[in-house]
Amino acid sequence: MATALVIENDPTDDLRRLGEWLTEAGLDLHVLRPHAGDALPEDLSGFEALVVLGGQQQAYPLPDGSPDAPWFPQLEGLLRKAVRYRLPTLAICLGAQLLATAHAGTVERSESGPEVGPGVVGKRDAADRDPLFMWVPLIPDVLQWHHDEITELPRGAVLLAASTRYPNQAFRLGDRAWGLQFHIEADTDMIANWATDSATLAELGYDRDAVIAAADAVMADVEEAWQPFAVRFAALAQGELDVPAPRLDLPLLGPQEPR
Repeated sequence: MATALVIENDPTDDLRRLGEWLTEAGLDLHVLRPHAGDALPEDLSGFEALVVLGGQQQAYPLPDGSPDAPWFPQLEGLLRKAVRYRLPTLAICLGAQLLATAHAGTVERSESGPEVGPGVVGKRDAADRDPLFMWVPLIPDVLQWHHDEITELPRGAVLLAASTRYPNQAFRLGDRAWGLQFHIEADTDMIANWATDSATLAELGYDRDAVIAAADAVMADVEEAWQPFAVRFAALAQGELDVPAPRLDLPLLGPQEPR
């Protein structure tokens, strides 16, 4: 059985439904929780996929230049190795931002303010040629909860989905690494937990119960759009989905280390 290494950056954002979809599709999941003291591996040997989840931290340095979480530099190193060695990778929200910063992209506090609750994104033309996104609906339902945004994608990244206020909603780096600014893993209970952050909702003028109810109302639509996406990712990790190697070498960063 193929095994995916899952990095949980924050106890409030675990695998939830995404974990169920990947497990049902045949992947074994090895979850590490560095926020609880789990050590990250030096390399990705023994794993057929990498999944990096979200969190409340920021992907860019603090004012004193230190990372917002002590394991972020090592995690960025793993993300670089995953892209270099074509290991199927799925990075969500904070994970997508770290995938970008690991490859010289830019993440900043969004000038548009927080993006919270259910929404939609629009596929770009390139998504029709993407092995995972080609089957996603043209305007899929998603769940959002972020203050930061990717303002500049890494060189060579392919934009797959966008929205009006936050252009870089989904991208692919190389041929097997995907970053999603939005959440596909969250269920209603997770949204309700996030909604205890009254400051964010107050900034937007949102009512907590209304946000939870609105998110709950689209859960089935999110599953319809994104469970097949997760199944195809699992198939790729298990060698059941053919993805040709890229024609050009990417300008990947970091030393040539073993996977």
